[in-house]
Amino acid sequence: MKTKLLIEQHMHGAFGVSFNTASADEILALTKEITKYGIGGIFPTLVTDNIMNIKHQIEVIKQAAQKQTPDMAKILGIHMEGIFINVEKRGIHNPMYFLKPTVENYRTIEDPFIKIVTLAPEFDDGLIYYLWDKGVKVQAGHCISGHLNGCRGVTHLFNAMSGIAHRGVSTALTALINDYLYTEIIADGIHVSNDALKLVFRMKPADRIILISDSLPITKSNLKEMIFADEKIYYDGIKATSKEGTLAGSTTLLPEIIRRLHSVHLFNPQFIENPYIYHKVDLPGYIEWDDNWNIEKVQIG
Repeated sequence: MKTKLLIEQHMHGAFGVSFNTASADEILALTKEITKYGIGGIFPTLVTDNIMNIKHQIEVIKQAAQKQTPDMAKILGIHMEGIFINVEKRGIHNPMYFLKPTVENYRTIEDPFIKIVTLAPEFDDGLIYYLWDKGVKVQAGHCISGHLNGCRGVTHLFNAMSGIAHRGVSTALTALINDYLYTEIIADGIHVSNDALKLVFRMKPADRIILISDSLPITKSNLKEMIFADEKIYYDGIKATSKEGTLAGSTTLLPEIIRRLHSVHLFNPQFIENPYIYHKVDLPGYIEWDDNWNIEKVQIG
């Protein structure tokens, strides 16, 4: 089986490298290493942080993007996950830095290289349609609202959002029944159960599902603990959590997620195509897989 390269639109790092703290050289090293896993394009994802550091890291990521060579996974833009979210669904994000999603607040970090913004639509004060006009994809996440007008997708479905409700509306319910919305999902077997995955794959059009890893910097490293989003994160070999047991991101990359989905008969090759359609991008190269969706060959460029 031959497919396009994988695109990762939601990852915080890997190999011990965090996009919130990394240098341009560290990011370049990550984009080279990650091609071994068939990943040809990434959207480095910034977790909630202070404005000064976010602005600094945007510049660092842009510098890395300008220095890339053809044998690296292309940096396609930045995914801004933090700042404009709801404290009720904060996960491990530090609420000290949360801001209301207004145009004025967004302009404190605004940059053309930001391509995706995750926010809580219940607090929106004109930012959603401002971003829409700028061509930035708005995703509902870390939120409770089921009114997702202006949103193009949802961030890590079921995780850090209001769940399915049998009365009224909720974020997860709207995501499932609205065929227009793209839905990120962490299908690592830890963040979402197999039964919930079956529900999603039955309800959603196959071309509206975006597989993500939400990988932490601890992924593919020897680290057992680290500071991430001002929280100490502990990795027990299976999952990464805060001291209180709150799940952080995952510790897997997309090929592992694909193999796992195949093993439980839930994988659809359409999922690999979807980020290309969503972002209207093209990447040269391909992956050759065996019958069990293990990577046999990766061609970059």
